[in-house]
Amino acid sequence: MWLDSFLQWLASTGFSTTMRESTWAEPIVETVHVLTLTMFLGFAILLDLRLLGVCLTRKRASEVLALFNPWLFGGFAVMVLTGTLLFCGDPVSFYNTRPPFFKAKMIMLVLAGLNVLIFNLGIGRKVAEWDVFSKTPLAAKAAGTISIVLWILIVAAGRAIAYALPPP
Repeated sequence: MWLDSFLQWLASTGFSTTMRESTWAEPIVETVHVLTLTMFLGFAILLDLRLLGVCLTRKRASEVLALFNPWLFGGFAVMVLTGTLLFCGDPVSFYNTRPPFFKAKMIMLVLAGLNVLIFNLGIGRKVAEWDVFSKTPLAAKAAGTISIVLWILIVAAGRAIAYALPPP
């Protein structure tokens, strides 16, 4: 299978070897990944709770989106970069975790991205229209709920990967 060959090739690269064998590379990248995840989740959960009408209700949703989006997109980009670097350290083991926590995490990341895309192409395009009303539209509440659930599962799967990997 081409994927197995690619993962084997990636594992044999100098970069992958450095990530695996360096005293500092993996812990530094992991630390940045976790710290960025923490920042990202803080903003994401606050935004989702605003969509649910639980907090920041004195601020318009459009204001919260405008304020948080740069942090969310920047944090997500750093998380993807550091996650990719971590994956490169031992791609075969990550991909083949049993139970398949890595694959589940990747599927949920895609679903979270689709949730954001659907929100932004749908009800999010009209946020300036609906954020003046006291009630948030059901579609926005659904997007917020789906986001919270997916990010909880993504974090849980990410932590489970560490316990499913073989010891170094």
